[in-house]
Amino acid sequence: MPPTPIPGALEHAPGALSRAFSMTSPTAAGGACGGASGYEAGAWKLPTDATPAEDRKARDVATLTLPDGRAFDLPVLRDAKGTVFVDVQRLHGASGGVCTYDNGFGSTASCISAITYIDGAAGKLYYRGYSIEDLAEHSDFEEVMFLLLDGELPTREERQQFVGQLKQHGLVHEQLVNLFKAFKHDAHPMSIMCAAVAALSSFYPMRDLRDKEEAALATLRLIAKVPTLAAMAYKTAIGEPAVYPRDDLGFVENFLHMMFARPTGRYEVDPVVVRAIEVFFVLHADHEQNASTSTVRTAGSSQASPYACLSSGIASLWGPAHGGANEAVIKMLDEIGTVDRIPLYIAKAKDKSDPFRLMGFGHRVYKNYDPRSREMRRRCHEVLGLLDVEDPKLAVAMRLEDIALTDEYFIRRSLYPNVDFYSGILLRAVGFPVSMFTVLFAVARSVGWAAQWKEMVSAETVPRINRPRQIYVGELEREYVGVDERVVGGGGGAV
Repeated sequence: MPPTPIPGALEHAPGALSRAFSMTSPTAAGGACGGASGYEAGAWKLPTDATPAEDRKARDVATLTLPDGRAFDLPVLRDAKGTVFVDVQRLHGASGGVCTYDNGFGSTASCISAITYIDGAAGKLYYRGYSIEDLAEHSDFEEVMFLLLDGELPTREERQQFVGQLKQHGLVHEQLVNLFKAFKHDAHPMSIMCAAVAALSSFYPMRDLRDKEEAALATLRLIAKVPTLAAMAYKTAIGEPAVYPRDDLGFVENFLHMMFARPTGRYEVDPVVVRAIEVFFVLHADHEQNASTSTVRTAGSSQASPYACLSSGIASLWGPAHGGANEAVIKMLDEIGTVDRIPLYIAKAKDKSDPFRLMGFGHRVYKNYDPRSREMRRRCHEVLGLLDVEDPKLAVAMRLEDIALTDEYFIRRSLYPNVDFYSGILLRAVGFPVSMFTVLFAVARSVGWAAQWKEMVSAETVPRINRPRQIYVGELEREYVGVDERVVGGGGGAV
């Protein structure tokens, strides 16, 4: 039986984004993405140059063949870099119930985006086509925010207007300030952030999520107010009064002022520290469809308010497997304790039977050096040299860095220090408590979340609500058992 053709995603691609795709036939399966991970009963078959020309004419497909002999032609897409994607979004309906399985979505694209691109094999990261190295070296955070939201670097006039808008929206409603007083004195700043950002929706309700002017205003409010809320969360946690933003300070300097200024004296910060934190923000602004960004898009697909969407992203980022990596680095340094104990822990890290793992080394996406690490390392060392910090944990970190860059065990496995390793050390040196590390990550990433949300709601077609399938392995068709007839461990009862 001939394969059943299934229509593809390009018919529904959002506007200009569809121009990033070409329907050139793939020549190999290497790097192909779809929803096939973990599925062994069938087989993906990508067309090759050996495929008869008449079979490939006017179509560019992968053929999914099932054990029962049914076969389905699935559209093949390529992104701007040439990566192959097999479009399975209409497979379920056309096949009468066939689904794909991809635990963790490592081989699945959930959206079409033109914001950020990661080349993991080459160790490259791009915002709107600009390399992260160029942006970290030459740009500032205000400019990067504009770039992510608008798609282009601002002109001098556009930048001036944008900075003015950020300052205009930096204040938060005074009634929202009262929310902070309701938290326990020792509440984690991330729990406060989740609530405070979600509460913005009650002060700034949106009438039409797809209205471009409303969406643009919402994103401005979010990225301008999140630093203010973050600093207030910190002040609440340490029992100090909130410090309000100032119009005479830049974005990063303003944030540091709100964090560390006190009513009893004047706060001044060295430009080297300001630039280091600015680079931290630039490096963490966006990172494709990671867990928190995907959470923001999933919440947004239900047409939730952007403030609720970003709150969900903050909650996802809070997890230690995501935004808490730099916290884990500091905890590891605390565990190691002193430089003389490093050989013991290096041996433990090399021992596969030992549960100890060195935190802040290697990266799931980057198979080469994390491109953000070099710039973070540079800024980290500048700040350490400037502040002349006497901290034994920092001495441990610097020795670990030396070992990782020279030890063949780490070099062969590409276990280089990553951005989390250096950012944890930097933030500790500047004076941020460990509980605020993930909050700073959220401040930086809020612009990426806002840009991703804005892109989604601005698409020409209304985005479909995210509704993943599951492989159900529970009981089927059980008979109800009365309470007096149930037994523990059997007969239909749950303990």
